[in-house]
Amino acid sequence: MRYRFIIILLYSILFTSCFEEDKYINTRKGNFEALWKIMDEHYCFFNYKNIDWNEIHTRYSERISESMDNDALFTVLGEMLAEVQDGHVNLVANHNVARYWKWFEDYPDNFDSKIQKNYIGTDYGIAGGLKYKILDDNIGYIYYGSFSDGIGEANINQVLDRMAVCEGIILDIRDNGGGLLTNSDKLASHFFNQKTLVGYITHKTGKGHDDFSKPYEIYVEPSDGVKFQKKVVLLTNRSCYSAANDFVNSMRYAPNVVIAGDRTGGGSGLPFSSELPNGWSIRFSASPILDAEKNHTEFGLDPDVDVDMTDEDIAKGTDTIIERARVIIKSN
Repeated sequence: MRYRFIIILLYSILFTSCFEEDKYINTRKGNFEALWKIMDEHYCFFNYKNIDWNEIHTRYSERISESMDNDALFTVLGEMLAEVQDGHVNLVANHNVARYWKWFEDYPDNFDSKIQKNYIGTDYGIAGGLKYKILDDNIGYIYYGSFSDGIGEANINQVLDRMAVCEGIILDIRDNGGGLLTNSDKLASHFFNQKTLVGYITHKTGKGHDDFSKPYEIYVEPSDGVKFQKKVVLLTNRSCYSAANDFVNSMRYAPNVVIAGDRTGGGSGLPFSSELPNGWSIRFSASPILDAEKNHTEFGLDPDVDVDMTDEDIAKGTDTIIERARVIIKSN
């Protein structure tokens, strides 16, 4: 895991020290040009997504006038940013945050917290950010709703040690919108027995859309603590994003892991931030993270077993995806 931390820290230092913005005056047009230029020189997925950023400049510049108020300017700039279809791209002002949510809005939820209670009730254990319980068929269930919620090695060790008696584990990260890669890597390390290549990271080296460094390897190293050796079914849905998407990618290379549910939401670009002349901040994807075959995962990852929650099961208070995970664990 330490390799990823060192690489990300190094890129952060290099990026912030080399990021010299052109000077633009604080006018409507000046803020528009500043935003377009920052994205043009530093956003990392233009060519992968086949986006004509020059054409977008032409189209949106026609909508900018010095007579427009702040709300109108914010709306136009937010719509321009939505053209890149990236949940890591946000414009942040005092009054609002422009965001792109269509990466999950047009897909089935495939998770219901009320139905989840039918399985874990209210007497589940809590260990850091983990909720856990041994179900009545001797299958362990762990839910991690956000990688922003802290977990320590002691939390993970305790939970996995208690589940050593189980036939297998259902590890549920549905609706996990991401958070800290440190937590993602920490949890993943308990399901690996040897150092394993899980991906690559690269960063911009120039202002051109194709100016990237060579890819640097990302490894998961096995934890020194408890390592679970039985079958694990990892549950996913479209709202698994960013660090959660990264976790799913890593777990694809772990032994005894089956991924079930829906395709993840993606979000593989490491985000960085800058500022416009008027003080609004812009966050954007700057460093692509690839899988071990050097494929982009920006648009999400398919499960091994594709399962949607059915209307019939939802009406009965049953989670179709959890039930399929039970079948997978019970099968040889």
